[in-house]
Order: sequence, then structure tokens, then C-alpha cells
Amino acid sequence: MSKKPVPMKKRVEDLLEARLTARAGGGEARLQKQRDAGKMTARERIDALIDPDSFQEIGLFRKNRTVTFGMDTAVMPADGVVTGTGSVLGRPVHIASQDFTVMGGSAGETHSKKVVEMMNAALETGTPFVFINDSGGARVQEGIDSLSGYGQVFYANVLLSGVVPQISIIAGPCAGGAAYSPALTDFVIQTRKAHMFITGPSVIKQVTGEEVDSDRLGGADAHMSVSGVNHFVADDDEQAILIAKKLLSFLPQNNNEEPPLVDGDYSVDYDPSLHDVVPVDGKQGYDVREVIAKVVDYGDFLEVQAGYAANIVVGFAHINGRSVGIVANQPNVMAGVLDINSSDKGSKFVRFCNAFNIPIVTFVDVPGYMPGVAQEHGGIIRHGAKMLYAYSAATVPKITVVLRKAYGGAYIAMSCKDLGADKVFAWPTAEIAVMGAEGAAEIVFRKEIAAAEDPVAKRAELVEEYRSTFSTPFVAAARGLVDDIIDPGDTRRKVAMALELLATKRELRPAKKHGLGPV
Repeated sequence: MSKKPVPMKKRVEDLLEARLTARAGGGEARLQKQRDAGKMTARERIDALIDPDSFQEIGLFRKNRTVTFGMDTAVMPADGVVTGTGSVLGRPVHIASQDFTVMGGSAGETHSKKVVEMMNAALETGTPFVFINDSGGARVQEGIDSLSGYGQVFYANVLLSGVVPQISIIAGPCAGGAAYSPALTDFVIQTRKAHMFITGPSVIKQVTGEEVDSDRLGGADAHMSVSGVNHFVADDDEQAILIAKKLLSFLPQNNNEEPPLVDGDYSVDYDPSLHDVVPVDGKQGYDVREVIAKVVDYGDFLEVQAGYAANIVVGFAHINGRSVGIVANQPNVMAGVLDINSSDKGSKFVRFCNAFNIPIVTFVDVPGYMPGVAQEHGGIIRHGAKMLYAYSAATVPKITVVLRKAYGGAYIAMSCKDLGADKVFAWPTAEIAVMGAEGAAEIVFRKEIAAAEDPVAKRAELVEEYRSTFSTPFVAAARGLVDDIIDPGDTRRKVAMALELLATKRELRPAKKHGLGPV
């Protein structure tokens, strides 16, 4: 006798119950433990990021196929990672959020496949991909299959690179091979409760005998100020989500789109307060972010890697509602000199902006490249060349404002006319030369100074002669290397007009698979 079919109502009720069970992750006790540690759960993070009622989960009922080491009886809802699509500020994204309450968020075969499927979907639809990391690492019970999964994630990271924006949020542990995926993405946001490292403190102690705590080894501050791995530090999950939202607001969906136009500040009134920001004395420092704040809309500037290589400032802003990438020397730190780390930081940011059609505005006040044995042996030639390569390769609108010093090779590296800058403006305080007048005079007029009755007075006279002959912006303007010498108070208007003019810029380059820049 055949069984009576199960009514649809009962089937729907069973489905709802199965959904509730799967969405409960590792159970209420583990979810509460996560909250007690000051962290959101995997689903709470998605809810905070995604617009209300926009999340569509994919792969809720996926299961791993491993049966060894007790895995056949393990209960692992969604295989420890929540994946799906939604919208952020009204624009679609694909997302994966690891669930630490399910086997510590460990990544096995199915777990990684779910992540890769979201990445591939992001690639196909041209939407950003956000990966929230909170995992103990590879799932050791699955052996080589877990490593294969990591490899597939890394491969997908590279396929997405330069096509759609990739943002990693490190909200918990991110250890071993898992740490390489964030390093392959465009931006890493790390909370102060998160740790990221290849080998943990216990392994280091076992191998080297060295005692090291997790914060010093792989905490957010360590990766911001020392390693340069992360781009933003957040106090908690909530702040990390807010940073991700703001970051996405500056970016296009993909490399075939322009960045979104927003309702910006369209006033370009003359601002005499800019006269007082940059000291005429080239030896005096100042905070270049004060200049940036007076040029961009509402003074709103999202600085990237603020705690790393602080002698250069990079970040995003709007000018007349248009997204721009800002690159600026920081005279308050090491006089704004270019060194190994600042060259890496600046060049990577320029390359990102170019990949995603974001115009670049560069503020120059640079005394040169950093001298010294440590820098030479560390590869300042190789690293410094990255700035030359990045600006030369960039075809987006490039606008440069020389505020004060622009000396030697560093002047060239900071988006000069010869590297393809579309518009170059200079303030009256600009000094564009091979080196500072004091050093140049010592070389050019060495004999005259030595033969003078009063060498000190003669030196001062010849320094001023060199400065007035070569270091003023009028010399560069006469050669066509500066388009205009402008009143500082008029900077915002000049830059805004240039951006409007260059909005339709198109630049063709020789066909090639890819360039071979310094790495």
C-alpha cells in the first residue's frame, strides 16, 4: 500500500525548520560566546553590511563529503561559511562570511568552493566581492582537500584582481594559508580583536624558542604600522562594516564602469586660508591633510593605510561629487621624503585607482628619495621605481599640484608632466629643481665660494642666485612643465575644472599581455 503524500503545508513547515536549524550555526551557546567576546556572528555581520531585506543566501544546505576522523557525524551548518548576494548602499555585492561557531570557521573543500562560487559570480556580474574572515585556518580533518580549496580561492582572487573591487574584513583569527587571500585583495580592514599571521605564537616558540604574544605578532596595529598588510584598523566589527561601506561608496562596481557620481559640494569659492597652511620656509613641516581637506568636498577624506609609511598620504575623496584618489607627500613625517615603504604604498594605490577608473590628484612637496645604506641595500632603486612605473602606466586623469619642494628623481616620481600628468599646477612657493638651492650652490659655485673673502656671505648670495634662476615655478612654466602657476586660494576651483575637462579622457597604449614593472 503506497504512502500518503506529505501535504505541501507540512513540507513548507519542515523547510522552515531546516532553515532555522541551519541558520543557527554552531548553536546558541557558541553564538553567545562569540557575542560575549565582543564580536558579531557571521550572519550579524552580513546584516550590518547589507541593505535591509536585500540578502539572498546561496548554499545554506551545502555539506562536505569527508567521512574520516568523525566528519561523517559532524554537524556543520552551511559548512562554516555564509555566502550570498545583497546590496550595499543600493548597489549589488557578493559576500562570504566565515562562521567561527562551526568548527572554528575552518576551511574545508565545500567551504572554499562556496567562497569561490561567490567570487566567480562576482566576476560574471561585475560586482564587488567582500570576504569577512573569522577562521582557525585549514580544516585538518580534510587534509589535502582543504589545501586545494585554499588554492582555488587564491586563483579566484587573482582572476578578480583589477576587474571588481575585493575587500577583506579580518574580524577574528586568520591564520596560515588563509592569510594569503586577504593579501591578494585590494583592501584589508582588520579589527583590534583579530589576528592574522602565517605561523602563530606557539609554533614560533616551538621552532625558535621566542616568546611572542598574538597582538605583537599579528594584531591590527602591528599590521598597520610595521608590516603594511592591512589598510584600515577598526575598533570592532561595527566600525569595520562602516569603513567597508564608506570605501565602497567611492568605487565603481567593476573596471568597465566609472565611479559613482554623488551629490557633492559644487562650490568652488576662493579660499584665502590656504595661504597660511604651507610655510614658505622649506625646512618647516606642516600637515598636508590640511591642504587636502580644503580642496575636497566637505573636507571629507578617507585616508588609506594612515599608520603605515606616513611620509606619504593616500586615500579617497570627492571633488564636485566625483571620486578621486589623493596622493600627497607628508612634510610632517621625514620631511615627506620617498623611501622604500612609501614607494610601495603610493604605487599600489595609484595602480588601484588606474584599474578602476578613478582620477588621481597628487600634491607634491618632496625633498627627494631617502638616502642611506639601509635604503640602498633594502632596494630603494627597485622600490622607488614602482612610483615611476605606476604613474607612467596610469591612463586615468592625472592632476598634479606642486605645493613647495619638488627635487630630483622624486619630483619626477610624483606624477610630473613627463610621466603623463594631464594638468600640472604650481603654487608660487614651488621649487622645482634637481636639488635644493643650498646643495646645488655648493656644487655649481664651489670654486667661487672657496675663493671669496667672505665665503659665508658669498655662499648666501649664490644660493639665492641659483634659487631665482632655477628653483622658481616660472622656469618650469616657461618650459611647459607646469601648465599654470596658481594662487593657492584658487586650488579647488582649478582642480575641479580640470577634472570636468578630463572626464572624457581616452588614452591608447601599445597592446601587450601586461607590463613587467619592478616588484
